[in-house]
Amino acid sequence: MLNSPALEYFLEVVRTGSVNEASRRLLVAGSAISRQIGKLEQEIGVPLFERRPRGMVPSEAGALLAAYARRAALETDQVLAEIRGRGRLGATVRVASSQGAAQEFLPHAMAAFRKENPGTTFQLPVVSPSSATQLVQDGSVDLAVTFSLAPAPDVRVIHAQRAPIQAMVRSDHPLAQRDEIHLHELLPYPVALTEEGTTNRRLFDLCCSTEGISFEPLLVSSSSSALANFVKEANAVSLIGHITVHERLRNEGLKALTLLNPEMHLRTIQIQAMAGRQLPAVVDAFADHLIHRLSEIEV
Repeated sequence: MLNSPALEYFLEVVRTGSVNEASRRLLVAGSAISRQIGKLEQEIGVPLFERRPRGMVPSEAGALLAAYARRAALETDQVLAEIRGRGRLGATVRVASSQGAAQEFLPHAMAAFRKENPGTTFQLPVVSPSSATQLVQDGSVDLAVTFSLAPAPDVRVIHAQRAPIQAMVRSDHPLAQRDEIHLHELLPYPVALTEEGTTNRRLFDLCCSTEGISFEPLLVSSSSSALANFVKEANAVSLIGHITVHERLRNEGLKALTLLNPEMHLRTIQIQAMAGRQLPAVVDAFADHLIHRLSEIEV
């Protein structure tokens, strides 16, 4: 039978990629961890790790066992919470998010949810899109709200909604008289961009490569607030998702222009959960709340 200590040790080696690092974090001798993993491999009948010079990587069987162990640990915690009377609406919801959704959308959604469910508390780590998905995959959070360009393994997409990238300008900018533009029409104007590696920037770079054009941005930042403020102060143009700044667009004299280039329409915003996991009632309720709020945002 798969026992809890062995699975705990196994998961920590999966997370860290090293028996020594797992030993340090768990305060357990490395030999004990290796022995328990060896017993697991003997019990299952296949290797759970590939030993590589840079560390230990789960084999195909190891990845399957890790997914099972994560779900089992989360469901055990959930059952214990329900037995102790904490499984109803009135618990902590852990949501990982990329910068775009964390700036405005999620804080407003969380505050609104708490008005109906005042016992609920939240944790909101803000990370890269791929890291948000990874936190859901390994069970560190309940939900991820993040922009995505492609499917991810071991993830259930609860909701997906297109999240095109738009040009953001001041209401008195020369382009503000337009509703739709092509990317090359931004060339005469100062531009502010997100950092490389974001879904926004990856699609922008892809479009530039396809069109054979290039820009010299005056500002590069990971902060949508910094980009929006720079647009206001310098009368520049930035590329942003409507979900990221919809409150600013409504209140601060900014306008979003549709970009007609098809590359700028390839991403979605997703609400993700671990595949196969039964979510606690409060997390399910908050996911439904997010879906409703997303449906109210026009893009």
